Amino acid sequence: MDIKKIEKKWQAVWEKEKLANFNQKNVDKKYYCLEMFSYPSAAKLHLGHWYNYGPTDSFVRYKKMKGFEVFQPMGFDAFGLPAENYAIKTGIHPKDSTEQNILNMEQTLKEMGAMFDWNAEIKTCNEDYYKWTQWLFLKLYEKGLAYRKEAPVNWCPSCKTVLANEQVTNGECERCGSVVVKKDLTQWFFKITEYAEELLQGLNGLDWPEKTKLMQKNWIGKSTGGEIELTAESGDKFKVFTTRADTLFGVSYVVLAPEHPLVKKLTSAKQKKAVEEYILQTSKTNEIDRLSSSREKTGVYIGHNAINPINGKSVPIYAADYVLYSYGTGAVMGVPSHDERDFAFANKYGLPITRVIKGTNGNDDLPFVEDGIIMNSPGFDGMTSEEARKAIINQLVKSGKAEHKTNYRLRDWLVSRQRYWGAPIPVIHCDKCGVVPVPYSDLPVKLPYDVEFTPDGESPLAKHKGFMNVKCPVCGGDAHRDPDTLDTFVCSSWYYLRYPDAHNSKEPFNPELINKILPVDKYVGGAEHACMHLLYARFITKALRDIGYLNFDEPFKSLVHQGTILGPDGMKMSKSKGNIVAPDPYVQEYGSDVLRLYLMFGFSYTEGGPWNDDGVKAITKFLDRIERLAIKLNATPNNKNNTVGKNEKDLLYAVNYAIKCVDKDMEEFAFNTAVARLMELLNALSKYDTIDGDKNVNLFKNSFKTLIQLLAPCAPHFAEEIWESLGGKGSIFNSKYPVCDESALVLDEVEVAVQINSKMRTKIMLPSQVTEEQVKEIIFADEKLSTELAGKEIKKLIIVPKRLINIIV
Repeated sequence: MDIKKIEKKWQAVWEKEKLANFNQKNVDKKYYCLEMFSYPSAAKLHLGHWYNYGPTDSFVRYKKMKGFEVFQPMGFDAFGLPAENYAIKTGIHPKDSTEQNILNMEQTLKEMGAMFDWNAEIKTCNEDYYKWTQWLFLKLYEKGLAYRKEAPVNWCPSCKTVLANEQVTNGECERCGSVVVKKDLTQWFFKITEYAEELLQGLNGLDWPEKTKLMQKNWIGKSTGGEIELTAESGDKFKVFTTRADTLFGVSYVVLAPEHPLVKKLTSAKQKKAVEEYILQTSKTNEIDRLSSSREKTGVYIGHNAINPINGKSVPIYAADYVLYSYGTGAVMGVPSHDERDFAFANKYGLPITRVIKGTNGNDDLPFVEDGIIMNSPGFDGMTSEEARKAIINQLVKSGKAEHKTNYRLRDWLVSRQRYWGAPIPVIHCDKCGVVPVPYSDLPVKLPYDVEFTPDGESPLAKHKGFMNVKCPVCGGDAHRDPDTLDTFVCSSWYYLRYPDAHNSKEPFNPELINKILPVDKYVGGAEHACMHLLYARFITKALRDIGYLNFDEPFKSLVHQGTILGPDGMKMSKSKGNIVAPDPYVQEYGSDVLRLYLMFGFSYTEGGPWNDDGVKAITKFLDRIERLAIKLNATPNNKNNTVGKNEKDLLYAVNYAIKCVDKDMEEFAFNTAVARLMELLNALSKYDTIDGDKNVNLFKNSFKTLIQLLAPCAPHFAEEIWESLGGKGSIFNSKYPVCDESALVLDEVEVAVQINSKMRTKIMLPSQVTEEQVKEIIFADEKLSTELAGKEIKKLIIVPKRLINIIV
């Protein structure tokens, strides 16, 4: 079989017959399957693309044969930092390089033979898409879910520019190697925290991997406790949140984030130099490192104290980098006796350690971090920790120094980017009117082409006078545009809503249509997106629901994460290791079906594993065997033998067992075992082919056709060609998926193991329905067993139906 010729032939047929096109008239049978869209890089499709798109396409084809109106769109997450960096290095404009990369990827994706509905294609960098991303921003702004505030960014003092987190490596600028510092800028945020509780509770009803749901739960980070007000000796007040109010009498110091405004205000003259040096050092450390549990905790005394409201004691105030101003209140209390981090900090700086909880079961060495019995806490001694937590907060609430509170680790989503290659933020700044949203009729705010990319401390758009200078839509006076662009995660936070209505020029999507097609039934993509893209998409869905556009709560009902294909050495593929496996050579030599089928058979889909060339060759042999059997059957004339004897019953059992198992495995993304069942069925067909005597040719041919139908989603081009050669009419994907005949799985005879005194002796054939007396007759009729049992009395006969007989003598 000339596989390259076959691939082109059937891809042309599928396109002509519009096999992949979603028919909105059949929306009641819809099945929306979506793979996370990719960034259009300059490189060709790598194995990661193949592993995501190939097997998932097989799942979609399976669903089509099961009678669903499947919708599997494809598009490109086309804005982003790589294209802009590429432009800085090469001078090639991001728009030009991105469009060329998209053309390349479109071609290779089509050559894969996937059933993508290209009529629904979207490219997030096109005006007809980002116009609606800007519309989304304005809707959130109207709802009070988009706002501005000052926030720290990564700043390279050498390049004089803002860097994205991805551009910071080990605290240094990836361009020049200079140490990166933090700098406050006014930025746009989306108020995702408004939905923290619903985002948390909504996870319970989702068919998602438990690990992913747990990651989101931890990211949202709900904690219940109390917010306590402390007063500095200066009279300034600040708050700390704690879940352990039972330890409040053990507070021996408090910590403010180095960025906290009170640090500079309260620092004494004597401590000023030390504190300023510490703040500078902290600005060079990213937040992830600052929060690392393995990193040594450091701090500096600011020369000022605060009053503990529960006992009136004065405690020192420290600035320490393990507290973030952007999280919670930006202040924490230090209880060394009952917190491991605080214990280490107190020992390092010689701070008091006062036990206020004793254990109830043995070892309670400090730091003792579990619940226990309260001590050294006048008025609360003898209480349990749980009782004291409530009682202490209640007492402080009465005096106006605390309130019961629920906190979330989740922070609002910073969406401003001081970059060029993104969707412009649709806002105008007027000295008279303030922040003015761009009127909907003026969308899109177009991204200008003629922009200077060289980093010099300004956002690229800020240097483009033609873009920046505008008239205020409210007063008509001189004004300027917002120079920032939107985080590319904003583009991908709603793309699943655009696909079904991709060419709508009047609105981002038709709500009536979208509420029929959405939510996505199956979403497939990498686990690395658990706490960003997946969380943002959930937030946007809920926001648009509340604004009145959607009638569902969650965007993705079911989620599957594909695993990772490793190099042949079992290590993650990388250029430095020299273990990268490119898919193209295998596609050229063996065809796309072989590569797809190997990716399905050689790995557990959600786990992945190391690449193995031998596995590719084994798949080739498997398809060769099928082709040879097809040629033989096509040359075999039908006969009038309709006998269904033992051999035919065995074949029917194998066929229906395969149908049942493959159907279940495909539904569960257990592709490796599905292909293994197909191989077993081929073996059963080959066995029937070798039996002597007159065969039931019609049954044989129909059984082989069933194999091809089961194989079709996994090897689409190959199966179409075989199906056509067998006289199949139309595309095999318009045929109905085989249905298991359960009656064929009831065998007349079954093979069972026979033991004597629990030791294996032989295997015999038994009727499916048999009495104990009949079993004895069959045992004594067996030559081997009758010899071993001669002269012995059977004391007990243990029968495990259809599996085992144990003869106790």
